[in-house]
Amino acid sequence: MIQNLGQVALTVRDMERSLAFYRGDLRLPFLFAPAPTLAFLMIGDVRLMLSAPEGEREPGGSTVLYLRVADIDSEHAALVARGVAFIDAPHLIARMPDHELWMCFFRDPDGHTLALMSERRPAA
Repeated sequence: MIQNLGQVALTVRDMERSLAFYRGDLRLPFLFAPAPTLAFLMIGDVRLMLSAPEGEREPGGSTVLYLRVADIDSEHAALVARGVAFIDAPHLIARMPDHELWMCFFRDPDGHTLALMSERRPAA
């Protein structure tokens, strides 16, 4: 039985530039880099592997990483202050029976799409 997502791999063109983005701009915890073309960070309890292209893998494909945050407005503002360029501002995606789903999208240096996502609960 599958329990959870353990790791996501992204192919990157420039490891130094990508590490600066993920460690510096997004402030993801760095784990280790066993080679100059390979690095591991953490997103919550999921490991993120950054690697140089191998074979037919190319950076910037159709993968989207949805990063859950408690307060999308403050996280958006913090990332903008660190120089992250967003495609859009935080906006309502859907109203659910018990919460609203909010998102905003941006790209890493290789063109991978990332999103901040927040599930806002109605005030009691």
